[in-house]
Amino acid sequence: MQRSNVLAGPPSSPAGRRRIAPFRVVLGAALCLLGAGCQTLAPPSQAEIRQQALANLALSAAWKAGGDADNIADNWLATFNDAQLDALVSEAIAHNPDLRVTATRVEQAAQHVELAKAALRPAVNLFGSGGVNMGGGDALQILSLGVSWELDLWGRLRYGRNAAQETYASVQADFDFAHQSLAATTARSWFTASETWLQQQIAEETVKSAQQLLALAEKRQQVGVGNEQDVALARANLGNSQDSARQIRLAHEQALRALELLLGRYPAAELKARQDLAKLPGPVPAGMPLETLERRPDLIAAERRVAAAFNRVGEAKAARLPSLKLNANIAAIGSDILQLKQDFENPTGGIGANFLAPIYTGGALQTQVEIRTLEQKEALAEYARMALRAIGDVENALAAGKSLAEREQLLLRTVADNQRALELAQKSYRVGKSDLRAVQQQQLNVYAARLPLLRIQSEQLAQRVNLHLALGGGFQTRPIQSATAELKQ
Repeated sequence: MQRSNVLAGPPSSPAGRRRIAPFRVVLGAALCLLGAGCQTLAPPSQAEIRQQALANLALSAAWKAGGDADNIADNWLATFNDAQLDALVSEAIAHNPDLRVTATRVEQAAQHVELAKAALRPAVNLFGSGGVNMGGGDALQILSLGVSWELDLWGRLRYGRNAAQETYASVQADFDFAHQSLAATTARSWFTASETWLQQQIAEETVKSAQQLLALAEKRQQVGVGNEQDVALARANLGNSQDSARQIRLAHEQALRALELLLGRYPAAELKARQDLAKLPGPVPAGMPLETLERRPDLIAAERRVAAAFNRVGEAKAARLPSLKLNANIAAIGSDILQLKQDFENPTGGIGANFLAPIYTGGALQTQVEIRTLEQKEALAEYARMALRAIGDVENALAAGKSLAEREQLLLRTVADNQRALELAQKSYRVGKSDLRAVQQQQLNVYAARLPLLRIQSEQLAQRVNLHLALGGGFQTRPIQSATAELKQ
């Protein structure tokens, strides 16, 4: 009976407020104990995610395609010893539009974290109302300060905050990988620009040799030792050489435009390419498969998405349970046309609570749990897919590097043999054993042999960059700065 009397007291009366005070303290303490006792569950660890996602995959201690098992080294960009390439990568990081889009997503994710944190804090609102009555006197005037706070009894709000934090971490890791990918793409484009420039020089020399062969064929026809067929064949070969030169020139311009777009420049094909290929650095420590999975930013992002999905499941489960929101307010009320009760004290205040327990929602809450659970399964499957692809990237890059090195040796010998044959043809021409046509024809063979060698050497550089990217090696010794600071410098 005594508890009933306490609850019956009007909040606005001093007596009621005095009687309510002990109950308020007891209720607050009980709710605090209840809220502290309901802890959120931690998401699966990195090892647990890997074990669940890759249950059927046995990670070997070393790469099947070979490679040095030493720890993966960072700062791979400096190994090419190309100051202009370093400057181009810095320019791309500062001005590349795609990277700026990714940086903005990092900022958005950070704000979603702050939004989720705000839901855990009390909300304070000031409300005012007033006006003038047309018949005279002031209408009802109210000024109220209210506070509301939803108690996170079952962890729903904390799960939401944790999910937002994990999403933020995943977006940050995605930015790091985009950072590395941009540097890799810039380096490969720079090497391609150098390759096509060198190809263009060879193509122009080929055209000159073809022109000399045509001139020789025409002169032989004029003196009666040649025929029209020889002239037509030489002219056709010249046309083919000129067409190839134009294609290579276009390929070089397109390579420059692609690089300029990466740099955030207007694609005018005005960038000057390096006129030789960078030297291929020495062997790269490839570490072990497990080390790659632990350090690649895109896989770290996939792990954080699994953790975020786990917290979304917890949030959906907690949404099925009752919620409790505490309210308190203090208000001042005045009016010239309305008469308040004689025992009404101004200002007045009170406290209260809103209790909401979902009983029937048509299965919506349970369905939401199922959806979030399926999203967690999807995130785990996506991690497995990305992990397998990452392992494949490294194995392919290692195998390609080994194959390209072997092919380079074969093509070097081919170029050397053709060069030796050219020297012998020139010697034979000087002593009168052959004519100049044999010399020019062999010169064309030398040019033809140099083109695939150039392609292989350029591909070796590109595959070396691919290997660094696949291993998760960073291209800077300093930590990657935040998206905003990096792009606003």
